[in-house]
Amino acid sequence: MRIGMPLDYSGGFTEAVAALGDYEKAGLDIVSVPEAYSFDAVSQLGFLAARTERIEIASGILPIYTRTPTLTAMTAAGLDFLSGGRFTLGLGASGPQVIEGFHGVPYDAPLARTREVVEICRAVWRREKVEYAGRHYTLPLPPERGTGLGKPLKIINRLVRERIPIVLAAIGPRNVELTAEIAEGWEPLFHHPEKAGEVWGRALAQGRAKRAPELGELDVVVGAPLAIGEDTDGLLDLMRPMYALYIGGMGAKGRNFYNDLARRYGYVAEAELIQELYLAGKKKEAEAAVPGDLLRATALVGPAGHVRERLAAYAQAGVTTLKVTPLAADHRSRVAAIEQLREWAS
Repeated sequence: MRIGMPLDYSGGFTEAVAALGDYEKAGLDIVSVPEAYSFDAVSQLGFLAARTERIEIASGILPIYTRTPTLTAMTAAGLDFLSGGRFTLGLGASGPQVIEGFHGVPYDAPLARTREVVEICRAVWRREKVEYAGRHYTLPLPPERGTGLGKPLKIINRLVRERIPIVLAAIGPRNVELTAEIAEGWEPLFHHPEKAGEVWGRALAQGRAKRAPELGELDVVVGAPLAIGEDTDGLLDLMRPMYALYIGGMGAKGRNFYNDLARRYGYVAEAELIQELYLAGKKKEAEAAVPGDLLRATALVGPAGHVRERLAAYAQAGVTTLKVTPLAADHRSRVAAIEQLREWAS
């Protein structure tokens, strides 16, 4: 199992990068940079590529709507070049609040667009002249939709790799099925090891049945907070604001993917209450309503024996990359937690 870590997009990025050398020595395998309505991930990933030597880097995630497919491919190729072949392209649909609210782009056909983006990226990386006739993307642009001067082009540069790994963020059944079919990796949010098979097993099996052999085994990338110790129970409460935001505030009633996931996990009444409270502006009450057992099940927080049990549960559920957020109060303790986890995972 690989051990990874996300870098915070809300601040302190350069300080976090400066500290990465210690995490590399502790056994960290991969680090990812998110992109929300924040600093863009690409500029930070370029900085990260220049400041590291061994560790893999990943976008976690780039929204498919905010760049053309060919720009996404060019960006991934550039980051792979700068890092010497250490880049993984994390993609996802994001959600209508961000895509339509912040970018002013229609949030339509996320599955079909994802498939087309992936196909175009791989054509660019193979250094083919890009000609594509999809439902949502057509390259070159037909004369009736432009000047008529567009021509098929291939990327100028020689690439480090013609197959850059793609990880798709997905939690809905159809999205997960698509991911298992076409991507090198899958990144779900709020992964519950004991319930993952019930919630996603069928979709994963259906996608894998159509999976091309050259893709290899699906890399299952899961995030979890990490704290090892006897007095760590209170740290679970640090997760409540994010869970309340996603389950309660990401989208509207009837159009919230994360609320749907909580319901599929069996927290139907809880998910409804969290959403009602959050949308009513009662954020603290919504945070308090997040079930404690959901927090515990989706975290690596507790005494050493408990954390080892949870690590085994993730492995049993098929997780191959564990992306953790150390919650210790100081840098030395956070590095020690990564080192301990690396030892157990090995």
